[in-house]
Amino acid sequence: MLASSPSKPARRGGWAAFQRRYAPYIFISPFFILFFVFGLFPILFNAYLSFQAWQPGSGLGEMQFVGLRNYTDNLTDPTFWQSLKNTAILALESGLPQHLIAIPLAFAVAGVLRRMQHLVTALYFLPYITSIVAISVIFFTLFSWQYGVINAVLSGLHRLPLVGGLFPADKINWLGEKEYVQPAIALVVIWRYTGWNTLLYLSGIQAIPRELYEAAAVDGATGWQSFRFITLPLLRPMMFVAVTLSLIGGLQLFEEPFILTNGTGGAGQAGLTTIMYMYRTYTSYSDAGVAAAMSWLLFLVIGALTLLNTRLFGRSGLAGRD
Repeated sequence: MLASSPSKPARRGGWAAFQRRYAPYIFISPFFILFFVFGLFPILFNAYLSFQAWQPGSGLGEMQFVGLRNYTDNLTDPTFWQSLKNTAILALESGLPQHLIAIPLAFAVAGVLRRMQHLVTALYFLPYITSIVAISVIFFTLFSWQYGVINAVLSGLHRLPLVGGLFPADKINWLGEKEYVQPAIALVVIWRYTGWNTLLYLSGIQAIPRELYEAAAVDGATGWQSFRFITLPLLRPMMFVAVTLSLIGGLQLFEEPFILTNGTGGAGQAGLTTIMYMYRTYTSYSDAGVAAAMSWLLFLVIGALTLLNTRLFGRSGLAGRD
């Protein structure tokens, strides 16, 4: 009987080994490819562009390295500082009321309006998912000087006895007078994002154990006392997140002021934000290098304020949670 030949060793590097070794990387590669093309590459190219003098229509070969000149041009530009000031004012005027309204509203939805919670949250969240262009066009009509609904309501309130003197007798040119441009823009931003913040705070309130409120009710605590001594302290981590998001979003305002002022910035350039000025620098002035440098200067401002908010608010929020 012939001896059986020894079996051949399993061939290494076959299809099964290839799948085990490389298939996971192939499956996750679309994310990294898309991230590099649409995320990382634009950031790196924008950073490179901030050191170049370049007009977009001249071709990539016409770039000229100018060092920090684009940054110094921005820092010595009065319009840039005005746009940054306008952006900070709008961020404060639109950001603070959002949270002052959203926190008690979320507390009311979680308590008194609990049975209608889904309907109420859907109604308040609807402006956030509505097209910002449509919202801005509607408010542009509402703020109309001659035929706007807001001026019509104010005129009607002025005719009321006793309290009529609290309301203006003349029509307000909301988008045509410098002192009213920023409040008009802030009102649109407040209307749009209050529902979003309400949803954030509502999720934070629902995470608070109900036993705390029940124990407080047994001890005779009122609704205000429960809100002050239970809800607010335990809600501080979520307040930190919401304020940070409002801060970042407020410093990047573009659509609302752009549409309401027809891209001009309004009377006295009061509605000109930094993003609007950056857009104007790129499109109207064809100075891509200065616009890119402006974006990085705004990034530094946002980063510094976010870090400050983290140091001041974040630590206290974490302490409150502990």
